[in-house]
Amino acid sequence: MVQTICICGAGTMGSGIAQVSAQSGFHTILYDLNASMLEKGKANIEKGLSSLLAKNKITEKEQADIISRIQFVSDLSYCIADLFIEAIVEKPEAKIALFNQLAEINHSDTIFASNTSSLSVSQIAKSVMHPRRVLGMHFFNPAPLMKLVEVVHTDQSDPAVVDTVYNLAIRMGKTPVLCKDAPGFIVNHVARPYYLEALKLIEMDVTDIETIDRMMEATGFKMGPFKLMDLIGNDINYAVSCSVYEQMGKPERLKPSPLQQKKVESGELGKKTGKGYYRYS
Repeated sequence: MVQTICICGAGTMGSGIAQVSAQSGFHTILYDLNASMLEKGKANIEKGLSSLLAKNKITEKEQADIISRIQFVSDLSYCIADLFIEAIVEKPEAKIALFNQLAEINHSDTIFASNTSSLSVSQIAKSVMHPRRVLGMHFFNPAPLMKLVEVVHTDQSDPAVVDTVYNLAIRMGKTPVLCKDAPGFIVNHVARPYYLEALKLIEMDVTDIETIDRMMEATGFKMGPFKLMDLIGNDINYAVSCSVYEQMGKPERLKPSPLQQKKVESGELGKKTGKGYYRYS
């Protein structure tokens, strides 16, 4: 039974998942090698809980209890848990190395879940010490608010492990969806045309960014493609586009946009940097 959850990576996604875990009553460990990132992660969680308190969604006691359930660590030796959820850099070699380091110091029943947006979970699993206990647990940004979680299984995944993670997502108040490992899984695969076709319209000088967003929102989408890319992070969105493109055999229809690449190279990553397709004060 999962009692302790360790989230590796204290960035936007990692800190958000840690908040969800602690709010759901789990003893939670938030790990990041970078002490500065760990402090930022803690601040993000405190800000999120303060917002819930201001909206009367939690009490002051509940806020204090949630924070007390989170252990902030920068030393891997303190990472002893029943379930690990990694939310580190989108590089398979980094994720594999982390999981193998953790496998060496944890019990043999420990579950390893990757929050990757698009990397092959199968490729990660086959290089990890316990491949049957590796799967994807893909949360969406912002993790405390978004209900959907893709539970991504590989051909090697133990069905009991998949069931455990699926039911755990429900305990977290999420709506889990089972998904076989595939490029972009479900959501990011389907979403590619939403972003790429919008970018093509800009490349072709057909219209402007604001008009595209306004029109898509008018048809029922909660956010236009450019606002959504800025929220997700243009670096992350571009990385997902490249990953899906490569894994699908480089079809022309999925070719990443040079506009995305320029945004990343110029450091205009969206809300988190104050500028992307829009400016943020």
